[in-house]
Amino acid sequence: MTKNFKITIEYDGSRYHGWQRQKKDCSIQDEIEKALKKMTSCKVSLIGSGRTDAGVHAAGQVANFKCDTRLEPEAFFMGLNSLLPEDIIIKDCKSVGMAFHARYDARSKVYHYKILNRAVPAAVGRQYSWFLRKALDRQKMRAAIAHIIGRHDFKAFEGAGSPRQNTTREVFSAELIEHEGGTLIFQIEADGFLRYMVRNLVGTLVDVGFGKITPADFKDILDSGDRSQAGATAPARGLTLIRVNY
Repeated sequence: MTKNFKITIEYDGSRYHGWQRQKKDCSIQDEIEKALKKMTSCKVSLIGSGRTDAGVHAAGQVANFKCDTRLEPEAFFMGLNSLLPEDIIIKDCKSVGMAFHARYDARSKVYHYKILNRAVPAAVGRQYSWFLRKALDRQKMRAAIAHIIGRHDFKAFEGAGSPRQNTTREVFSAELIEHEGGTLIFQIEADGFLRYMVRNLVGTLVDVGFGKITPADFKDILDSGDRSQAGATAPARGLTLIRVNY
């Protein structure tokens, strides 16, 4: 009997070439599909909620797979976690209706980008944040962030060489959260994201924080649709997919 399973995944993306299956390089999708094949003796195709790029992490990536099996969700939960490398964990496995699609049914995604803004870098956890020694102007960054809330064309923040026909996305919320020890979290929830969109937003927000451009300049960049006007792409290691909402 064919069943549809929904899994929630946590992974450290440091040593992977992103989520998507690769011909030569190691990916998250590859590792899980290999484990599923060991369990079912069948080639199972995993459908992710979306791609994460090389070096990007996830606390709540979601995927589904269909399989003709007698195994129950608990068996896949236990079995996959026993077969997967220690930097990939299945947090949950459920049976869902056959119509469920991890990508097309997603209503929004939440990403965090972590910046460590202080005089000295971190020894522990350094692979999960972007270290910036020079002080950032948080107030100006927040003024710039206000411009991206709502429905906008984010072409100016799309990765070069990865054009899409529709570059309009709706940002439901975006904020800069401060924690002790110089940690800043840029949190954003939207109905979808372009390739490198969050990292390009962060790189440009850092330019605002350093006084290279103003919040008004940031809005002009957004309105321009011109990637060349935006800032550099922030490093992948600071980005984490927190959850996918359905």
